[in-house]
Amino acid sequence: MRIGIANDVPMAAEALRRVIAGTPQHQVLWIARTGLEAVRMCADNRPDLVLMDLNMPELDGVEATRRIMEESPCAILVVTGRPQDSVNQVFRALGAGALDVTATPMLAGQAEGGGQLLAKLRTMEKLIRHSGGNQAMSPRMPVQASSERRDAAVQTLVAIGASTGGPVAVAKILAGWHPPPDCAIVVVQHIDENFADHFVKWLSEQLVMPARAIEHGDALIPGTVMIAKSNDHLVLDEKLQLGYDAVPREYAYRPSVDVFFRCVAQHWRGDAIGILLTGMGRDGAEGLLAMRRAGKTTVAQDQATSAVYGMPRAAAELDAAQLTLPLQKIGPFLRGSVGGRS
Repeated sequence: MRIGIANDVPMAAEALRRVIAGTPQHQVLWIARTGLEAVRMCADNRPDLVLMDLNMPELDGVEATRRIMEESPCAILVVTGRPQDSVNQVFRALGAGALDVTATPMLAGQAEGGGQLLAKLRTMEKLIRHSGGNQAMSPRMPVQASSERRDAAVQTLVAIGASTGGPVAVAKILAGWHPPPDCAIVVVQHIDENFADHFVKWLSEQLVMPARAIEHGDALIPGTVMIAKSNDHLVLDEKLQLGYDAVPREYAYRPSVDVFFRCVAQHWRGDAIGILLTGMGRDGAEGLLAMRRAGKTTVAQDQATSAVYGMPRAAAELDAAQLTLPLQKIGPFLRGSVGGRS
């Protein structure tokens, strides 16, 4: 891949350059020292991927990401010193169109940090080169019983899938909503498992209902936003228990929206609404189609309000969505269909 680096700290930029230079399949296309310079360089010489720092002069990483996605769209990975110390900025950048986040490797003791970055680059390369494909999926991992309250009271399941730009989109459609006591909400967001707990905490601060990470073996919990937290795929089995499955191991989207939507189509017998939000690639489209064929309600975000119109576009091409709505209308539609109060 041809990679641009946006980082105003010379040592950090050099650490990134060395990691990339040590691989035969990647090359550094340019290094920008300010957010504005990164925007200009993307316009003049668009890379396959930008490694974007958060704190830079002229434009910070959030605004630079937003400008690049508007003017010269390309894949963006947030690479910053301590992501856990900049949670709000990270999710603003993800909302603006960044794909994922990881920590900046250090020049000293580079092995661990460099290894993490290279793993991210491999994932980014899969997403960029193979985002048009779907692969066969069949959940296999046995799910163990949990002490959580079971889903006997759950009558309606809202399944939400999102990727690039998803955290902010999810927060917007669920903000201010108290769902009815028989409604469970499950969110599958493409995000690294090391940052999933931060996503749960951040989202809970945006909502009036509780949010929690899904543990293997959990039952559906009414009135709670349940969030996939693993790089393995979230599944729902025939006993209506939630769990994680590593298969398909080669699938680039982790956790996969398709895997969970297919499980809902196969095992959930009550009312269900599948919502596919902004994101790069095609993940979720086949699963949304499976939900529609199973008689569930299916919704996709429209192009104008999507940070990246990849996943919803794929759903439109398959005629998987009964409704295509702008982001600001998905929340009201959800409330009108399911009930509850604002």
